[in-house]
Amino acid sequence: MAARPRSGAARRALTARRPPGTVSLERALSKLGMASRSEARALIGEGRVTVDGRVTRDAGQAVVPERVRIAIDGEARDAAAALTVLLHKPRGVVTTRRDPEGRPTAYDLVRDAGRQLQAVGRLDLASSGLLLFTTDTRLSAALTDPARAVPRVYVVTVRGAVDDAALALVRAGITIDGVPVAPRLVTLRKRSGRETHLIVELVEGRNREIRRLFDAAGHEVLRLRRVAFGGVELGTLAPGRWRVLSYDELRTLRSEAETR
Repeated sequence: MAARPRSGAARRALTARRPPGTVSLERALSKLGMASRSEARALIGEGRVTVDGRVTRDAGQAVVPERVRIAIDGEARDAAAALTVLLHKPRGVVTTRRDPEGRPTAYDLVRDAGRQLQAVGRLDLASSGLLLFTTDTRLSAALTDPARAVPRVYVVTVRGAVDDAALALVRAGITIDGVPVAPRLVTLRKRSGRETHLIVELVEGRNREIRRLFDAAGHEVLRLRRVAFGGVELGTLAPGRWRVLSYDELRTLRSEAETR
């Protein structure tokens, strides 16, 4: 005979007997920053998640994240694990914890993440786009280490028509603080007499590097937006909003930082 569904009272009694801090497995994956709720359900259904070494396909399995070892594809994460989030930084927002002039800060925007996050690099006041924050200091250091050459991709709009000679100057690079720097790639998207749109890829983020590159070629940068960092893309995230990186995005980011 099939087991009868538990009544509401029975379910409440069962819940009351659970240890404090018990959540569903899919919620635990989300809480640990390993996956979104929908991604967690998919990963669990595919048999890629283990709890204390045992594969489970029950997204509703009750767990206390602090008391079990949860892994995806064998990679474990515990309750003290690092958190990494992606913010779409708007223009006019500074990348500092506090601003003496009272301007809005990127840290204000990610405060609801609930952890002590550190910005991975910076975007200046007039720039927008993808800005990573993490509690993983080793990951942050690796991503910003020039020797790792982790790529950053920007959509850039400059004043006037950038001719072939100016484009060649930008591609050749300049010297900043005594160090020669040059973009990895510069792609022309659209050119008119009024403005030029380009894609620029860098492998290190020196202060105002793109603006200084185009200034040297005689063109003012009007708009600058970072759209990718280490293989992680900004996508359609609205300005001012943030989200936790998915499991696969974090794996891509770690791979970029470790292998380049």
